[in-house]
Amino acid sequence: MSDELSLAARDAVTHVSAAAPPSAPARLADDAAAIETARRVAADFARDAALRDRERRLPWAELDAFVASGLWAITVPRAFGGPGVSSATLAEVTAIISAADGSLGQIPQNHFYALEVLRVGGSVEQQRFFYDRVLAGERFGNALAEIGHKDFKRRTRLTRDALGLRIDGRKFYCTGALYAHWIPTLVVAEEAGRDVTYLAFVPRHASGVTITDDWDGFGQRVTGSGSVAFDGVRVEPEWVVPFLASFEKPTTIGPLAQIIHAAIDLGIARGAFQAALQFVRERSRPWIDAKVERAADDPLTLAQFGDLAVRLRAAEALVRRAGRYVDAVQAAPNERSVAEASIAVAEARALTTTISLDAGTRLFELAGTAATLDGLGLDRFWRNARTHTLHDPVRWKYHAVGNFWLNDTLPPRHGAL
Repeated sequence: MSDELSLAARDAVTHVSAAAPPSAPARLADDAAAIETARRVAADFARDAALRDRERRLPWAELDAFVASGLWAITVPRAFGGPGVSSATLAEVTAIISAADGSLGQIPQNHFYALEVLRVGGSVEQQRFFYDRVLAGERFGNALAEIGHKDFKRRTRLTRDALGLRIDGRKFYCTGALYAHWIPTLVVAEEAGRDVTYLAFVPRHASGVTITDDWDGFGQRVTGSGSVAFDGVRVEPEWVVPFLASFEKPTTIGPLAQIIHAAIDLGIARGAFQAALQFVRERSRPWIDAKVERAADDPLTLAQFGDLAVRLRAAEALVRRAGRYVDAVQAAPNERSVAEASIAVAEARALTTTISLDAGTRLFELAGTAATLDGLGLDRFWRNARTHTLHDPVRWKYHAVGNFWLNDTLPPRHGAL
């Protein structure tokens, strides 16, 4: 790939930028500013979270505010004008937003994933070009997953004809694509008789791109995780970044992707825990055998909240620890250090999976029947956790962790561990 963007590539940005926010986002100075900003915008997002979930109301205004806050640019390196926050801070920002609204917390996951692929495998010119787009307020979605196509020959293809490069194929689970300015798309190209995988950054409004809002999961309802079709979509060579080649060497692409997922689950668990606290304090009635006037004084309820609190704090600690591992190896990764980071993140994901599901379930056990009223929308925490935690089976996290500690077997390098 050329280090210089073609004239056609630069001209195409005019079309993409037409959908960008009207003013440039804030430039956050550092990690502390990112966390403070996340807390501020999360308070706004929380107010109508239940309504958006119940009515599947797409969060266009909230996303614009999210981007305008500067939070979508926090992983842009300082050398390119961004704050370059730590992985631990990225995880905490994600958890803060996810506690307010699990869907809003998940939408930028693949945006940050694409930025990490770009950091690891992109040329300096590609990095400068796309980092500038993000700093200007443009969003990345994703078109990575395909249903049932294990045969590479049938997957979304990148081919070359007399007019240049084109993409043809179908994708699903395309979280964020509906809201994106660019759709990073996993494509397979035949080179020298073998298939090579790339991540192609496709303009959202390019001719031949069709996005269908057909995600109807019972959780994470407004993530825009539907279908994307590519029919002869033209892309420039400068928008194509190596993908699987980045996993042939030790990198932090996989651990970074996974720590964001862990943070989403952690945030959902926090949201459920806080909702349970508030409901039991303000609305629940004590069980008759407790012989107390307030539900908050029921001794068995107190023990249950204590158990949840301890495991929630443990999950938070594991996510922070995993962030330190990822940060330590980003600058100079090697096979061993990347494996250790992957295991640290897997340990965190194992616990954030279980605590998010348990917090969502025990919210109702502790709050009582009144908490099930549909208008309250308290079931969204469990539904969001159950849906999101299915991204990668937790049983394989335990397998990888056990195999590492018992047999010193390094985990596989891919984005799902």
